[in-house]
Amino acid sequence: MTDWKDLTAPDAARIEAMAHDAVAALPPEFARHAQDITIHVAEFAPEEVLDELQIDDPFELTGIYDGVPLTEKSVSDQPGQPDIIWLYRRPLLDEWAARGNVTLGELVAHVVTHEMAHHFGWSDDDIASIDRWWE
Repeated sequence: MTDWKDLTAPDAARIEAMAHDAVAALPPEFARHAQDITIHVAEFAPEEVLDELQIDDPFELTGIYDGVPLTEKSVSDQPGQPDIIWLYRRPLLDEWAARGNVTLGELVAHVVTHEMAHHFGWSDDDIASIDRWWE
């Protein structure tokens, strides 16, 4: 019998490690472009992000890409903030528990892949095909 009383939910550092594992597993043609992306984990998206996306329930946003897609970058661009993939721990854990048919590592990898697609400048249709495969 499993002793559940000593188990805790994965913290932000563990989820970040899962995200880095997902990036490391990317095919080589994508991996080299993914190395400059920073990954951050927060409990929830900030209110201003939710407002901008017109999302009322903070549990609806598991991650977001904050940066300039590769297809829009230019060598003449001034260095700015790094490209960031934000993962939101509580919504990820909530979706993982609600689904019950995937591991947390698989869910984190899916969200990272989805947000990485924005970094690569993939079209909404390309990204939707990833999401359809996942469902």
